[in-house]
Amino acid sequence: MTPDPKRELLRHTVGTLAYRGGKAVRGAPAGFAEFRAGTKTRTPGQILAHVGDLLDWALAMARGKHEWHTSAPLPWNEEVSRFFAALEAFDAYLGSDSPLGFSSEKLFQGPVADALTHIGQISMLRRLAGAPVKGENYFRAAITAGRVGPDQAAPVQEFE
Repeated sequence: MTPDPKRELLRHTVGTLAYRGGKAVRGAPAGFAEFRAGTKTRTPGQILAHVGDLLDWALAMARGKHEWHTSAPLPWNEEVSRFFAALEAFDAYLGSDSPLGFSSEKLFQGPVADALTHIGQISMLRRLAGAPVKGENYFRAAITAGRVGPDQAAPVQEFE
């Protein structure tokens, strides 16, 4: 079977989400999951739980189902594990020969793009909480489709 270029780009985007998300959650200080930037903002733990829900939704839609579940946040390390497990499940489906229940474009514009946005929020909250994530030239990063677990490539070019 000839690989679908749109599906492969979606897999690369999921790999990018794993890389950037891994960087945002790795080494978070104790108590970060409950940090609040304001009285009406979500905590990093709530945001990461939402990202897990988005990835579960993406997998359901890839399988042709429109199912949404709102999860209560788990303890930070468990939520981080859930994030990577959900990425791995979604990527495994995308990498299979199974048909997509919705187009690659719809999967990207909905759950995947939303998850990327929320990972950016977690990175911003790290800075506000006094534990910033180093900036990076992501163009140079060693991001590949299929590499979606917590073991990511080392940064190539970081900066303060």
